[in-house]
Amino acid sequence: MRQHGHVHQLRAPRAGVRRRGARAGARQGAGDLMAIQLPFKFSGSSTAALSGGSARPSKMMEYDQPLVWVTLLLMLFGMVMVYSASIALPDSPKFANYTNNYFLKRQAMFVGVSIIVATFAFRVRVAVWQRYAPVLFVATLVLLAAVLIPGIGVSVNGAQRWLNLKIFNLQPSEVMKIAAVLYAADYTVRKQEYMHKLTKGFMPMAAAIALVGGLLLLEPDLGAFGVIVCIAMGILFLGGINIVWFGGIGMLLVAIFGAIIALSPFRRARMFAYLDPWQEDNALDKAYQLTHSLIAFGRGEFFGVGLGASVEKLHYLPEAHTDFIMAVIGEELGLAGVLVVIAMFYWLVKRAFDIGRQAIAIDQTFAGLAAKGIGIWIGVQTFINMGVNLGLLPTKGLTLPLMSYGGSGVLINCVGLAILLRIDYENRVLMRGGRL
Repeated sequence: MRQHGHVHQLRAPRAGVRRRGARAGARQGAGDLMAIQLPFKFSGSSTAALSGGSARPSKMMEYDQPLVWVTLLLMLFGMVMVYSASIALPDSPKFANYTNNYFLKRQAMFVGVSIIVATFAFRVRVAVWQRYAPVLFVATLVLLAAVLIPGIGVSVNGAQRWLNLKIFNLQPSEVMKIAAVLYAADYTVRKQEYMHKLTKGFMPMAAAIALVGGLLLLEPDLGAFGVIVCIAMGILFLGGINIVWFGGIGMLLVAIFGAIIALSPFRRARMFAYLDPWQEDNALDKAYQLTHSLIAFGRGEFFGVGLGASVEKLHYLPEAHTDFIMAVIGEELGLAGVLVVIAMFYWLVKRAFDIGRQAIAIDQTFAGLAAKGIGIWIGVQTFINMGVNLGLLPTKGLTLPLMSYGGSGVLINCVGLAILLRIDYENRVLMRGGRL
């Protein structure tokens, strides 16, 4: 018989079971909180990409924050040095119509546009980049050919390398660097079974790069051709090309570049000037930039003469805000400033190879080769620019990635690093058991 009455020690009702959507929303909110640690927000989060929504959240970061911050610091530092190197240019007749901060404002605009374009490039899946790599390569070949057409290509200092887009001049050779990375990585994946054969493995890629080289030498732009050859050869080597063929082809390329220099009077004269830059005729002609660059480094000593206090930028050192910005850094900030820049670029290149190695370890071969190709590109171009500034290499017109003045260079560098960041993002998703 039941008896109605008060039941002692009756517990209060527990909280209701949360809906599945509420938990997903909470996780998404956590991803959004992590996203606001950057000046801009990437699309989605690797947590949201996990299948089923039932996996336990990992403490792994959503993206490679150090990679982003090192890139931003290099660009911001570059803006400061571009301003310092160009502030006196309006004193010369050539730039008399420009204001003191003209190049700073232009570089700030280039950096802003590059960051926006990079965020959109990050949204593109790696599989899409692989699918359209041949199309991008062919389209860039068309741009390289268009540069050579009179009335379309823009000539600066005797070199016809730019296309006038009204807002800024596009340099197709810069676009070709990222196109070569993606195409070489895709080619290596598609032709993996033929990598040990000369005719089916190497020759088609060699023909494509030779076509690029022919167009670049007509501009002329031997420096960009050298970087693109290093990219292609590096990716083929990492992809497993026959080591005997690789060594032989490497020696052949050295002979070809030597012949190009020997058969070109102005390149030959520049090489002889490089070997003896302090000889009076050379110092006043072909080695003029090199000697003043070395003087700038010598004046800087260990800690520099102070930011903005460079003397060589006062119309002694040509192109101080572009190709020779490293010399201005050496003069104003000394050995300490130079070592900081070298350390940041070293970390950037090493990180690219680490990301590539991780991608290959989880069977993302194209992504891994593309990441390492981006590392080769940034590393080789940085080495050549710094080598030229320090007198270790003959004078060549290559900019310092992310730092030198110029719209095309900064834009394409940011796109390349955005692809690298996307590869790392997809690595993290796959390592947590997610789906792309």
